[in-house]
Amino acid sequence: MKFNASRYTEMEYRRCGLSGLKLPAISLGLWHNFGDVDDEKVYRKTLHSAFDAGITHFDLANNYGPPPGSAETNFGKILHTDFKQHRDELIISTKAGYTMWDGPYGDWGSKKYLVSSLDQSLKRMKLEYVDIFYHHRPDPDTPLEETMTALDLIVRQGKALYVGLSNYRKEEAAKAFKILKKLGTPCLIHQPKYSMFERWVEDGLLDLLEKDGVGCIPFSPLAQGMLTNKYLKGIPKNSRAAKKHGFLQKEQITAARLEQVQQLNALAVKRGQTLAQMALAWLLKDPRVTSVLVGASSSTQLLDSVGCLKNSTFNKEELSRIARILKEQ
Repeated sequence: MKFNASRYTEMEYRRCGLSGLKLPAISLGLWHNFGDVDDEKVYRKTLHSAFDAGITHFDLANNYGPPPGSAETNFGKILHTDFKQHRDELIISTKAGYTMWDGPYGDWGSKKYLVSSLDQSLKRMKLEYVDIFYHHRPDPDTPLEETMTALDLIVRQGKALYVGLSNYRKEEAAKAFKILKKLGTPCLIHQPKYSMFERWVEDGLLDLLEKDGVGCIPFSPLAQGMLTNKYLKGIPKNSRAAKKHGFLQKEQITAARLEQVQQLNALAVKRGQTLAQMALAWLLKDPRVTSVLVGASSSTQLLDSVGCLKNSTFNKEELSRIARILKEQ
C-alpha cells in the first residue's frame, strides 16, 4: 500500500504538553462511522485519506461501534492489512470507562474493569500495546487512587505507552495528575468536550493542563454537527437532531442557536472557510490545545476538516465578533 510521500510536510504537529510526543493538529476519532453497521469501503477510504493527509493519531474506545467493540475490530483488520508497515508511525489510543459488558466488572473505573477492558481491546485490534490508554470518565464510587494505580500498572505491563483522562473536571483532574505523577506515570493528555458552544474547559481546566504540562485534545469540536453548514436552514430530516435517540436533540437547536450558527457562518465565509473549518481553527488558536479530534463519515468530510489548517489564525476584530455572537445565546 503506497501513501502520500509528502504527508508529514503537509500536516502541522504539536508537542503534547511537556512530553516528547507530538500529535497532528487534526486527529481522527472512530466514535461513529466505523462500526459493523457502516460501509467498510467508505471507512477504509477515510482511514487512507487521513494517513495521506498526515494524520497519525487514531482514537478509539472499547464501546465504539455499534455494536460496542466493532470499531476496534474493524480498525484492527485494516491496520494489519493496509497499514502493516506503518505501525510505528501511528498513535493508536483507546479508552474504558463506560458500560461494555454485563455484571459488576464491565463499567466505570475499577482496576478489574480497566485491565480486563484493555486486554479485550488489544485482542480486538490484534495489538501488543496501544500508544495511549484513557480512563473515559470519572468513577464516583471507586477510589481515585485505585483507578490511577490501574493506569500506572497498565503502562508498567507494557500494554500502553502513555495514559490519559477524559471528561474529568478541573478539581478531580488535579487530584488524578498528582497521583499519577507520584506513581511515576504522568498523565500525557486530557480529552474534554470542547467547542464554541461548550466552553467549560476555559473555567480553569486549560490553565491546569498548562501548569501540569498535560496536553489537550477536544472531542465534539463541531458540537455534534451544529457548527457545520448542516443546520443553516433548520433541522434536515437525515440529521442527528432529527433522530429520537442520540446526543443531539431537537430542543438544543433553538432559534437563538440557529441565529448564532448563521452569523458564525457569515464570518467563516468572509475568512474563506466553511463554518466547520473556522470552528476547528478557533480551537487550535489556543497553544494549550495539542490536537482536535474530528469524526468523519467520508474522506471528503475529513479533508474538509483538515482544510482548517490553511487559515488557523484570527485577527482581533474576528475574535471580538465571535465573542459577541457567542454571548447572544
